Amino acid sequence: MEHETAGDPVSGCKWTRKTTAKIAQQLKRAGIRVSAKTVGRLLKQMNFSLRLNLKCLESGQSKPPDPRQRDLQFRYIRSQIRSYKANTMPVISVDTKSRELIGPFHNAGRKWSQEPVQVLDHDFPSDSKGTAIPYGIYDITRNEGYVCVGTSRDTSEFAVDSIRTWWQKAGSRYYPDADRLLVLADCGGSNGYRIRLWKQQLQIAFCNRFGFQVKVCHYPPGSSKWNPIEHRMFSFISSNWAGQPLLDYETVLKFIRTTKTSTGLKIRAFLNKKQYFKGIRISDRQMKEITVKRYTSRPNWNYSICPSKMWSYFYASPKYVF
Repeated sequence: MEHETAGDPVSGCKWTRKTTAKIAQQLKRAGIRVSAKTVGRLLKQMNFSLRLNLKCLESGQSKPPDPRQRDLQFRYIRSQIRSYKANTMPVISVDTKSRELIGPFHNAGRKWSQEPVQVLDHDFPSDSKGTAIPYGIYDITRNEGYVCVGTSRDTSEFAVDSIRTWWQKAGSRYYPDADRLLVLADCGGSNGYRIRLWKQQLQIAFCNRFGFQVKVCHYPPGSSKWNPIEHRMFSFISSNWAGQPLLDYETVLKFIRTTKTSTGLKIRAFLNKKQYFKGIRISDRQMKEITVKRYTSRPNWNYSICPSKMWSYFYASPKYVF
């Protein structure tokens, strides 16, 4: 079930692609005889639920992925996770949580209190003290999270800066012998597969700087809920600050850092006040300088970026200190 699970980052509800009958059959092959009804009861105890289709997609905007290609991508991601884990290489799931207004604003959810918390009747951005943009990195192997809270914009530069800071503060210590990194990401947003700046920043700000390969596997369009960070980290953060107005940045960081689970999840959080700008264009010439290697019949969803020899030498030289 580990790689067949999706979940809502806000409600914490989980679901799986497999039916109870198929799960019972797999358990039978493993020597465990159990009925489909028992499987259903156990799934409910694990916070799984039967889900209905939700009419929320706009028609005519983009062509949905081929179901066969979608299934092959899920299988490929699962195989890559197993391969990297077997070789003690880091596997991280990344994504940006929805931005939060800082101030006495309504926050969904309920909490135990003798009196209701009074908040503003309208959520006008002009009344806020700023915005919090949490970019999360979830270490699948260690069950640890890292959240970089930005204050300006969610851009590819911000995303790669967050991953780089995670590596400097945690990843390099936990994986000192790593020569490659697997990144699981959605298809859209600041780390989308179509974003040129995302690949260019991975090349310059990460691969060249640390001298090892980064492989990126994107979940198919419309499949962001299957990204592990959604239901293994973000959902618990949402539950932790449910019903609590985020009055200042320190409150945001406090609730993220105090988020824990019975499975041992720990999360570190830091504030990033750097100003990021949208509209940065990467030319065709700059794209040719990126050392991209593509994989499978879905090359846009699976690719790796290696350090260029020139920049690796530049950063490795003792003459330069960063």
